[in-house]
Amino acid sequence: MMNKKLINPKELYDGSVFGLSQAVREINSNLVFISGQVAWNQDFQVTSHTVEGQLKDALNNLATVLKASNASVENLLHVKIYIRGELAEHMDAIRPIIVEYLGKSRPSLTGIGVASLASPETLVEVEAIASVTA
Repeated sequence: MMNKKLINPKELYDGSVFGLSQAVREINSNLVFISGQVAWNQDFQVTSHTVEGQLKDALNNLATVLKASNASVENLLHVKIYIRGELAEHMDAIRPIIVEYLGKSRPSLTGIGVASLASPETLVEVEAIASVTA
């Protein structure tokens, strides 16, 4: 039987209405699987209407989940960034935001352009895997 701990920071929206936790820590491996973070407030409304603004807000939400998991950016192993539309059209704008956020952590990173996300107003989603100490 897998031992897991559900992580749901009170600062973020309640994912239980979608059947999800913001993150799940697998106790035996100390891996934390972080659900896709979007730029939503607690009322499921976007907090920005630009890719850059939503990326910053999604990364802030990711930081909130990492903190609740007793982790930080330094613990990130893999990050996936989903952008509505053609990814290449946004690279110049998002590159400095990503570099500043990740700093020297330098996890593996995948960027993906997609046709749709959680809501029509959602332009960015960021999911991650981190490793934490016991």
